[in-house]
Amino acid sequence: MTMFTLLDIHTHDPSRINSAIINITPDDEIIPDAIHSVGIHPWHTTKATSETLSRLETLCANPQVVAIGEAGLDALKGGDLNAQTELFIKQIELSETFQKPLIIHAVKTHQQIIALRKQMRPSQPWIIHGFRGKPQLAQTLLQQGFYISLGEKFNPDTATIIPDDRLLFESDESLLPIDVIISRIHFIRNAD
Repeated sequence: MTMFTLLDIHTHDPSRINSAIINITPDDEIIPDAIHSVGIHPWHTTKATSETLSRLETLCANPQVVAIGEAGLDALKGGDLNAQTELFIKQIELSETFQKPLIIHAVKTHQQIIALRKQMRPSQPWIIHGFRGKPQLAQTLLQQGFYISLGEKFNPDTATIIPDDRLLFESDESLLPIDVIISRIHFIRNAD
């Protein structure tokens, strides 16, 4: 596998293989010389079958898969929230089984995700990806042990309160290069 400096913890753009964790689904193939996260997005809960879950577990064992996700809960889009929760719990268990961090999609479900973290007591890092929330919510998540990943769109006030050791960066679906995103976040964090 090619060695590179990881800057981008979450992207859907396979052309960024030299600096990013490329997110794939259980239906996708591993890209040679890339590292991946793999998961079932909450929007696709209704499409998940036993074969999908079996393929997900197989991919989680692959050494090129370094994180589980994008998994999570979305109160605005996706299947029934109970079905999303059941699928999310399965992915939490895979994160623990394979000792890989969990990349989380959370839309209007942060309190449920915090409750699940307390219930499950994971040993692996949980990363809230694409966080755009207010500083108060970020502080609550940080107090509960979460990591926070910021992308192209973020709350400037929130960016200033995340400790360096809990802050991650991502391009997700942005067309901007990750170094531009990181520069914008650093500019906000260092402005006086």
